Amino acid sequence: MPANAILPVPPELQVMRRSYPDVVFSATYDFFQLDWRIDVTAPIWYGKRGKQNKKSATFYWADGAMLPKDELPNRAKYWTLLYHYPEDLRDPATLSEMEIDMMREFSSKDNRQNSSGTPMFFFEFLYAAKSRVIIEDHIKSILLWNKKTKVHERILPALRRVESRVNELAKTDTEVSAFVTTLRSADAYYWRRIADTKRLSFHSLGIAVDVLPKSWRGKQIYWLWARNYYGADWMLTPLEKRWMPPASVIAIFEDEGFIWGGKWGIFDNMHFEYHPELFAVRKMRVLGARP
Repeated sequence: MPANAILPVPPELQVMRRSYPDVVFSATYDFFQLDWRIDVTAPIWYGKRGKQNKKSATFYWADGAMLPKDELPNRAKYWTLLYHYPEDLRDPATLSEMEIDMMREFSSKDNRQNSSGTPMFFFEFLYAAKSRVIIEDHIKSILLWNKKTKVHERILPALRRVESRVNELAKTDTEVSAFVTTLRSADAYYWRRIADTKRLSFHSLGIAVDVLPKSWRGKQIYWLWARNYYGADWMLTPLEKRWMPPASVIAIFEDEGFIWGGKWGIFDNMHFEYHPELFAVRKMRVLGARP
């Protein structure tokens, strides 16, 4: 009897299939590892001529972390890929003392160096990020709102849709028009590790974009910079004291699969990151399915 007839495939796997429709996810239960083995095949383009080929890798579900087999003993070090991305922006005035203490601990250098974090294995496979040399064959130089930047070829269609929709809205919305005309930069690809960690930044994959204005008029834009001003209470920076893109621009980014760093507790209001799977999770919840 096939394993699939005994144990149900994790329904969250359907999130990944919906989010990356050109990627094949095949699931087989591994009774030795007591976990689902996920064989993944994705298209990849090689060289300047754009020759298409396919690549494959094997992961284990590991409660949604999608880990290679040799990392299964270390699964406690990793978060699930399918975490909850908030629909609404949290007012810091509503934070409890316990939440404030948790955020102080979470943002400490010691915690950032030693705590669990996002498993990058699936994303490094998907975006060919085995090394800087390899991924840069898939990084494209573009103009985004007339600012030079570099992005991964996989997210370029979604990013172009964002740009087109924002530009169209800017024709009738003065706030959006001001956002576009006062941008200083829109930086994406930059090969580096996350500060105080050994993990690659999503900028290293070319799927994160930082949009910086020419001036944020004394407002705070990034939690670490805010800490220099507010000290240990940086997380209580009022929303009106934070620079933000227009709400309609944020909504367009989200509609095209980009999460906004302004909704994180450790806020990064210039930052957008391509994760369509997090919006697919939200739709599953609406339908009453897991997770």
